[in-house]
Amino acid sequence: MAKITTQQFLEIDQIREGVVILKDKTLRGILMVSSQNFALKAEEEQTAILYQFQNFLNSLDFSCQIVVQSRRLNITGYLEKLKDLEEKQENELLQIQTRGYREFVEGFIKEGSVMTKNFFVIIPFYPSPLEYKKTSSSTKTQKENATSSLTEESFQRSKNQLWQRMEFTALGLKRCGLQAIPLISNELIELFWGLHHPKEAEFGYYPEIPPDLVQ
Repeated sequence: MAKITTQQFLEIDQIREGVVILKDKTLRGILMVSSQNFALKAEEEQTAILYQFQNFLNSLDFSCQIVVQSRRLNITGYLEKLKDLEEKQENELLQIQTRGYREFVEGFIKEGSVMTKNFFVIIPFYPSPLEYKKTSSSTKTQKENATSSLTEESFQRSKNQLWQRMEFTALGLKRCGLQAIPLISNELIELFWGLHHPKEAEFGYYPEIPPDLVQ
């Protein structure tokens, strides 16, 4: 019986030069976008932002996906500092107060009341079927041959067109008062690893990425 691995269920084929390549050989670029407190804006500012965002959406001639990621706020480092301060506190009353404050914050966070949000815009690019490099392996099906791989030249050409879309998107978001930066390869790897390991990512744990995987 063939061994089944997690990778077989993922749509990602590889992450290369800041680009996500799916198994169907289409490309994805990901922008991480800042946020702003819309509710605290004056009514005129809110109207201006909505108008700019509407213009931005109408200016797009390609599809994109907006993703909001919610995570419980990770303050493990802060709690560790409080614990260290508590142990070093010479005044007994201050030590009790520090412990009480630490336990209060820790309990408050465990209830899931404090969340942090990250915002991403995913930009696709679909290379022409003529860009694919076909294989001649007899063990592959005709469908697999049709989308086997991209030539280096085709990849670079497709990547440049993808980055043009990302730059256009970032500029449109900037007009709305938002900053958008593209994720590089190791950041993309950490992002997808965190999506599949939310508990570990919540406490700031990420595996070491071998240098040969970061291109």
